[in-house]
Amino acid sequence: MIIFRLIWESFRFAWQALRANLTRTILSLLGVTIGIFAIIAVFTLVDSLERNIKSSFTFLGTNVLRVDRFPFSSGPGEYPWWKYFRRPPGNYSEYEFLQERLQNAEAITISASSNSTLKSGSSSFEGATLQGVIFDHKEVYDVPVVEGRYFTEMEISAARNVAVIGSKISNALAAAAPIIGQKIKIRGQNFVVIGLLEEEGAGLFDLPSKDNTCLIPYGSFNKMYYLGRNGVEPTIAAKGLDSDEGLESLENEMTGLLRAKRGLKPTEENNFALNKSEFIQNAIGSIFDVISIAGAVIGGFSILVGGFGIANIMFVSVKERTPIIGIQKSLGAKNYFILLQFLFEATFLSLIGGLAGIGLVFALTFIPLGALEVYLSLKNIIIGLLLSSSIGIISGFIPAGIASRMDPVEAIRSN
Repeated sequence: MIIFRLIWESFRFAWQALRANLTRTILSLLGVTIGIFAIIAVFTLVDSLERNIKSSFTFLGTNVLRVDRFPFSSGPGEYPWWKYFRRPPGNYSEYEFLQERLQNAEAITISASSNSTLKSGSSSFEGATLQGVIFDHKEVYDVPVVEGRYFTEMEISAARNVAVIGSKISNALAAAAPIIGQKIKIRGQNFVVIGLLEEEGAGLFDLPSKDNTCLIPYGSFNKMYYLGRNGVEPTIAAKGLDSDEGLESLENEMTGLLRAKRGLKPTEENNFALNKSEFIQNAIGSIFDVISIAGAVIGGFSILVGGFGIANIMFVSVKERTPIIGIQKSLGAKNYFILLQFLFEATFLSLIGGLAGIGLVFALTFIPLGALEVYLSLKNIIIGLLLSSSIGIISGFIPAGIASRMDPVEAIRSN
């Protein structure tokens, strides 16, 4: 019961302090408001930017291991790029070899892509990402078909001229007519549209997007590009099991199988790279962690100023309420009651400044920033409230300690 009494008394005194000298209190709390705004705004912008950048790399898939010539990572001691360039690319024979033998993969696919121009009547779409895929491609990568359907196994095996296209291609070629069932021309060949992919939206970077992607059967793609020639190479990718932490089992298994398939001797190094899709996202996360720390340090100086403002309010409050403190103590109030009363009051005042700062950050989320969508997360709101509460406790501790140690007689006579 006493804790509720403390909270109520502290809230009442904090409200009286606000009303008694509104200008002084607002100016004192401004430091906390600016400090919380600076830190939470940095955290919010960094989180939003990180989320948007990571979403731009969704084409790499999740929990996916790719067979490439070049590794995603490179560092001191790595041999020159021209040695990677001389490595042989993956091929359909290796895909079949892995498909028959892999035990630690949920699914495996092979695909190839190239930029192409798509036409329909007098309309055309330049710069489309034309991608040849197999039936299991949808088991490895996300292929959200919102209208029509995905390929059947028969269409893939027979290399039928059918296509699943993105929203930008649909908007450019369909006009007012329904896109499903419409014929489009790719490299001089007619294809029938059987599916439409879900709209992904604009990203921060010019990276492959589902919106300008056109999927066709792998065999149809091979007929047009003769894979392995003209710089167009297939990519093998396997989706790991959820129980395989870090895809270590899948990586070890694929390494052994590929070495065996390519006839590498035990003393020879790998002539392929196994790239995890999470590597780039983890690297991005590490960079933004550093940015967040730097922003927090800068915002911390503003909060420090705000802490001095809270301390100033509390010293003045103790001075003005010295006779009241004496009366409370003469009526039996314990030292801890007075201490907690002023600590709660300092915390309430600091929370008011913190809430104002969080409110400013929330207002920031409504400002259009192009492709960057700013989102204030619950985590950042909690961080802001905890920071402002901590500043209030730290700033109010010394004034509260002074008030709690006052002699009741001297305090009453000080009026």
